[in-house]
Amino acid sequence: MTATNPLFELKEHGQSVWLDNLTRDLIQSGELKRLIETRGLRGITSNPAIFEKAINGNAIYDADIETGAKAGKSVEDIYESLVIKDIQDACDIFQGIYEESDGLDGYISIEVSPTLAHDAEGTVRDAVRLYETIGRKNVMIKIPGTSEAAQAISEVVGRGINVNVTLLFSVQDYENAAYAYIEGLEKFAATGGDISKVASVASFFLSRIDSNIDDRIEAMLKGDDDLNKEAQLRAYQGKIAIANAKLAYEKYKGIYASDRWQALAAKGAKVQRLLWASTGTKNPNYSDVMYVDELVGPDTVNTMPPQTVEACADHCDIQDRIETGLEGAHRLIDSLPEIGINLDDVMRELQVEGIEKFVQPYTSLLNSLQEKIQRLTPA
Repeated sequence: MTATNPLFELKEHGQSVWLDNLTRDLIQSGELKRLIETRGLRGITSNPAIFEKAINGNAIYDADIETGAKAGKSVEDIYESLVIKDIQDACDIFQGIYEESDGLDGYISIEVSPTLAHDAEGTVRDAVRLYETIGRKNVMIKIPGTSEAAQAISEVVGRGINVNVTLLFSVQDYENAAYAYIEGLEKFAATGGDISKVASVASFFLSRIDSNIDDRIEAMLKGDDDLNKEAQLRAYQGKIAIANAKLAYEKYKGIYASDRWQALAAKGAKVQRLLWASTGTKNPNYSDVMYVDELVGPDTVNTMPPQTVEACADHCDIQDRIETGLEGAHRLIDSLPEIGINLDDVMRELQVEGIEKFVQPYTSLLNSLQEKIQRLTPA
């Protein structure tokens, strides 16, 4: 009997459910296969913060860590070997979905080293190396969508490698990522590559935007008793991320309706889907599924942390809403300067913070791995 819950309805609306989490326990216990069957999972995203939580304090990795240490591997090489094994095993589990969907879904994402966020050449080298080392067609290489990234995205896609452009906050950065993907497909086609075998998503972050804006508004209201001003400012809280995402989707529709894209589509190219990321609601006063319910629509992905998956399975209300309220979304975004908020500044700040949130756990994990190596292989 096929499981039924709101998550399965998303597929009928053209949206895929991916899980924003990956651990060896999840793979080896059979829980990941169960989630595919009962929660409709069609892919996975990972990042250094996720792997730090997975590996730290978890004995399931100890045997491989000890083997690597005794073989004289560096801490970085041991870390990568742990991650690559998990990615390969997850790719194998999702291989059936990859084949059944003709390469639309079934992807497992792994990020290039977070220290390369502003190094285009280093990003290309790392992306190619990871893709070749993992050796799975359904792996997707994550590249942060910094201003330096467009060149790297184009080059990596131009080699026929699947790319997940991550840490996108502004509509402009999303547009840059979309055109970098298109340029990469054009390069690959020019060398005789089969562009129908290449896939990409543009990971557009949500809850972090609302958290940042909400904090700015709370700071503005501190010590101010003007009730009219308070009402005006509070009308923006919890609203900007979804409005911004709707504008990104509007931009997506325009890009992929262009003649330039249609020429690639005629050769079998797949659109770069918008992927809604950071969809766990951080403010307990908001609906725990607001970043799912409000952004359902065709050719999209929602990558959810485990708690959001379970919340959505229980009480999501699935309807096509991605293109509703578009005029209101424009008005809301356009009026931000009137309350003293520069959205471009917010987005830049969030991207810098986002990179740091990947670098910090990566560094922390290497340090804790070093300590574990010393415990497991005493002199």
